[in-house]
Amino acid sequence: MKMIIAAIKPFKLEDVREALTGIGVSGLMVTEIKGFGAQAGHTEIYRGAEYEVNFVPKLKLEIIVPAGLADQVVETIASTARTGKIGDGKIFVLDVEHALRVRTGETNQDAL
Repeated sequence: MKMIIAAIKPFKLEDVREALTGIGVSGLMVTEIKGFGAQAGHTEIYRGAEYEVNFVPKLKLEIIVPAGLADQVVETIASTARTGKIGDGKIFVLDVEHALRVRTGETNQDAL
């Protein structure tokens, strides 16, 4: 099993969710996050005062899938979340040793 962690722009969430559902992903976790990278923040004006926003709002998606589906999930997220502009996000893939569905006791791929 693989865990895919993706940081994407918030307005892309629904498009990504629909695309993942279309390829057979049955669930995902979403967390609101803030971060910076190449985008490095921006300047805003509030009540006439200019200030620097160093952390940019993003969404973190966490998805556990069978290893054979991981590459397709990564490509689906990348193509759906891409705007071609700075700050489109990042995707990481990690190995998952064990999974357990608390309600039923099912383990590993049966728990997905």
